[in-house]
Amino acid sequence: MPSAAERTRTLVQSTSSAVLLIPGVEAVRPEQLAPQARAVGPDGDVFLLFPADSPAVRAATHAQDDELSAVLEITDVAPVSVPNRIRGRAWVSGWLTCVPGLAEPGRMMVRLEVGEACVDDLWGADSVEPEEFARASVDPIVAHETELLQHLHSAHSEQVQGLCGLLGERSETGWRMPEGACANGQRAVPLALDRFGLRVRFVGERCFDARFDFPAPVRDVTELRRAMHTLFEAASH
Repeated sequence: MPSAAERTRTLVQSTSSAVLLIPGVEAVRPEQLAPQARAVGPDGDVFLLFPADSPAVRAATHAQDDELSAVLEITDVAPVSVPNRIRGRAWVSGWLTCVPGLAEPGRMMVRLEVGEACVDDLWGADSVEPEEFARASVDPIVAHETELLQHLHSAHSEQVQGLCGLLGERSETGWRMPEGACANGQRAVPLALDRFGLRVRFVGERCFDARFDFPAPVRDVTELRRAMHTLFEAASH
């Protein structure tokens, strides 16, 4: 299972939508507070790229030596259509400053020095210390997850459906599956993919999630393909 710090760091460096919340700062359009790019530095600081006229840049510039608090809120939405599509959220709070000289013309970089973070996702809700966030690694599958899940859903839906046979009597939530539930219209949708395994949402009379763990964590897409093949083979038998 990934740690809370790894999950938070992965969300920060994913393509999930994000907004920077600054007390007292409002935007005419919501996208004005949505960073155009984001990255994490070696010390764990979060760097956010905005248009030079963004309210976030103006606030950071005017703050100068004063501490300007801000919260980066990230919302993770499943890339395939399922009930309850939001998979999780993460919040990274800290202090905002401008970073002159690191941006392109017409844009400005701001730095969020992390004070605390928390995540509430499919794994649960946890808080994260700044040191943990700085040390955490990003899941190697995150850059490919959207494409892979959409491919599984469109091209391998029968094989994903076949995973129902591996469930046994109980779902991940502890709900006892009625006999023949998979055969009675319970639709399987690939929901999330990481280096540890695949999470599937079963949709029907009851909606529940189940995880199918790989024998060992994968390090890249090549190993992931082998792990998925092994999983589907097990289900077919």
